[in-house]
Amino acid sequence: MTDRQFRVFVRQPAYLVITLIQPVIWLFLFGQLFRDIADLPGFGAGSYLDYLVPGVVVMNAVSANMWAGMGILEEIERGTLNRFLVTPLRRSALVNANVVAQGCSTAFQSLVMIGLGRLAGAHYPGGFAGVLVLIGVSSVLGTVFGAFSNAVGMVARERETVIALNTFLLLPLTFMSSAFMPPSRMPDWMRAIARFNPLDWALTATRSAMRADPDWTLVAGRGAALVALAAFAVWVSMRTFHGYRKSV
Repeated sequence: MTDRQFRVFVRQPAYLVITLIQPVIWLFLFGQLFRDIADLPGFGAGSYLDYLVPGVVVMNAVSANMWAGMGILEEIERGTLNRFLVTPLRRSALVNANVVAQGCSTAFQSLVMIGLGRLAGAHYPGGFAGVLVLIGVSSVLGTVFGAFSNAVGMVARERETVIALNTFLLLPLTFMSSAFMPPSRMPDWMRAIARFNPLDWALTATRSAMRADPDWTLVAGRGAALVALAAFAVWVSMRTFHGYRKSV
């Protein structure tokens, strides 16, 4: 079932390129627009571009995977999902194949953006291990939002609901995290909200791993929280899928 999802990317390779355009624009536009912010006392990064790359990678993981529910809706509308229900396929494969495929595409897109950031002058003191953590954490975060998006699609069964929810959540989740500004520069109320924001967990883990002296305890703690949240999201999507099966 995952291979079936990958065949879509093979037939439409422009999809991966098109979805990269917006985060690349954010990377270079914000990197130039706010580059002097890094000169503020206590900012904690060599340059704003160094700080921004993980933020854009994580933001892209969220925005790309939030649309997974649209794929489920398309399967329902075409009747494809109902036809698969009479086959001996595992039910978990039916509902999670697109999440796995999106996670792999997220890893590829993350690698491209990390490379573009390096070409633009970003530095990664954490080396290969730090970059690997950034790619892995972004993929896990994508799984969280991909699985939740599937659940919303199967419950709502309306494109407008998925679109409205994605539009409503993306920017608040991004800006109420440390994607573009360190917590020390955020208002107290926003900093308090960021502590419970999965995007901020991902950013805290990746930025720590990409430092010259990583705090691996912090990386492991935030990473474990994201893995637990991803497992919960997959469980929720499976429960909503069982509800869908009973309704057809």
